[in-house]
Amino acid sequence: MANRLSKIVTRGGDKGETSLGDGTRIAKDDRRIALIGDVDELNSTVGVAIAHLDKGETQDVLVAVQHDLFDLGGALCFPCAPLLSEAHVARVDKAATALNETLPPLKEFILPGGAPAVAFLHVARTVCRRIERAMAAFAREEEGAAFALQYLNRLSDFLFIASRFEAKRLGVAETLWRKENSIQPTD
Repeated sequence: MANRLSKIVTRGGDKGETSLGDGTRIAKDDRRIALIGDVDELNSTVGVAIAHLDKGETQDVLVAVQHDLFDLGGALCFPCAPLLSEAHVARVDKAATALNETLPPLKEFILPGGAPAVAFLHVARTVCRRIERAMAAFAREEEGAAFALQYLNRLSDFLFIASRFEAKRLGVAETLWRKENSIQPTD
């Protein structure tokens, strides 16, 4: 990658356009560019979660996830490129299954919170869900997005399971939703 990124300020986007990997110029508010930015946001959010985690299984999986997300953002830069693969989906699915096997059954809804690492995993999960919705719309009109959509769905599941796993590992009680704590509407 020698000198590939030596010029960061190009001024090429000053008029609201940017280039795709094939050189095509498109508007910065194009849904493809928005999705690339959303994937980058998720990658950054996962990075914040990693920064709050101790070394271990969750952190190892999330480092691999960051590479997957970087690859997804890169693939989105090329129209008609395949977006991830069945192997990507299988890897995150396997990781979710392995962590989930160590947890007690879920009997109540869990509210985001707890230790910082747990809370940041919940934030990453909600960002992932938003991007999953955007990818669903994108996949309706773009070939090759099916695995990316599956991956994001499995990743959001993994992030939820990882939040529970980390809460257990840290000895932090999960905050459970309680109906009696909610204000009930009146007629």
